Amino acid sequence: MGLNSTVVLTVVLLTMMFGAGFTSAVWGYGLGRSALKEITQPDVRPNNLANKSKNGTRHEGVILLQEKDILATVKKRMEGKDTEVASAGKNAKKPNSAQAQKPKTENAASASANNKSVFPIVSRDGGVSLEVMEATRQGNSLVLSVNLKNESQQSVRFLYSFLNVTDDKGRALSASVEELPGQLPPNSKVYSGTVTIPTALVENSKELTMSLTDYPDQKMQLQMSGIPVAQ
Repeated sequence: MGLNSTVVLTVVLLTMMFGAGFTSAVWGYGLGRSALKEITQPDVRPNNLANKSKNGTRHEGVILLQEKDILATVKKRMEGKDTEVASAGKNAKKPNSAQAQKPKTENAASASANNKSVFPIVSRDGGVSLEVMEATRQGNSLVLSVNLKNESQQSVRFLYSFLNVTDDKGRALSASVEELPGQLPPNSKVYSGTVTIPTALVENSKELTMSLTDYPDQKMQLQMSGIPVAQ
């Protein structure tokens, strides 16, 4: 009796499995059919393609020009009509290069003239004078050409690490001094040198202020402002 119940249970389980599988297959087939209901396979048979071409449903091919039209176009080009039209169009669109560059040249010349009119900038104290003669750009540096002269009765010593340079925004700038003597004798001789500042530090600056004092007494104060930054 126990064996019969086991067989029955097995048969029932197998029947349920087959029933579930069949139901899933039918349901999946129905879903796939409904999803592909609106999609049809294109008809690529030669007869149908020929009929569609006659009805105008296909794209048109390359349009061939008539021989008389080609000859007329060639004749016009030989007579120079197309060239004249193209030349007229180019002359109307392109401005005169000399006229376009003239305002820039005039602006640069006026700026250079204004800078030159400012120099020299002079500061004097105790018979010693410091002059800034010119400001120019050389590579990546702003170079100030300076003159130093001692008209007093005694020599004056300078330590150029004390040279203070600031821009119009109050920022202290790094500067190096070349060709100026550390000991300035009282002979009224003019000593020329340069003060070099990296252009990256003065990129947004318009004017500079420079001051120099003697060493070690620091009684003399040579100071000047309004030094234009060369553009």
